[in-house]
Amino acid sequence: MAMMQDLITLEEQGWQSLSSAGEAGKKFYSSVLRDDAVMLFPGGMRLDGKEKILQSLAAQPWKSFQIEDPQVISLSEDAGLVAYKVTAQREGGGPYVALISSTYARNQGRWQLVLHQQTPV
Repeated sequence: MAMMQDLITLEEQGWQSLSSAGEAGKKFYSSVLRDDAVMLFPGGMRLDGKEKILQSLAAQPWKSFQIEDPQVISLSEDAGLVAYKVTAQREGGGPYVALISSTYARNQGRWQLVLHQQTPV
């Protein structure tokens, strides 16, 4: 049960950080990303490694987001995947709706994001 709530909370905190102005997203993800993390985005964009991912976080913040139906799948005692649907919107833009999956591994008692993928709906 703790893994389920931990991973859902991390996803919510990530979206919240990306909905804040300034360096909040970089600060949050610098503490959560594993060095070899991978992010896969629509349009074939693939970001490999913590530093490249952090450099990409300068985009306009989200104005709003809503996570729906989060599900956590335990892969082991120290690894889990969270999957959900998100609806998010930036100022002046239309809604972005996607299915999300994020895989985390626990290292020295701390969850680290290993893989994040977004599939638009």
